[in-house]
Amino acid sequence: MATEIVKMSSKGQLVVPQNIRENEDFKTGDRFIPFAVNEGVLFKRINLPDAKAEFEKLAKEINSQFKKQKIRPENVNEAVKWARKK
Repeated sequence: MATEIVKMSSKGQLVVPQNIRENEDFKTGDRFIPFAVNEGVLFKRINLPDAKAEFEKLAKEINSQFKKQKIRPENVNEAVKWARKK
């Protein structure tokens, strides 16, 4: 494995060499956390939760609970009006 030299741009950006991107399956938009280490920086790829999927999962669970407890939309509207008065 040949070592490549990368150069920092005026915006502080580094380019990960293509062979590393391909071997590690890095994709556009991937997120990384930088860690300071002796004589350098280590970048660790992270996976952020999918906010939309999490919201949909939560909404589905709330709907399920509402059905179990026989809570109707009118009940929710009344509760919202009550809470806004407080």
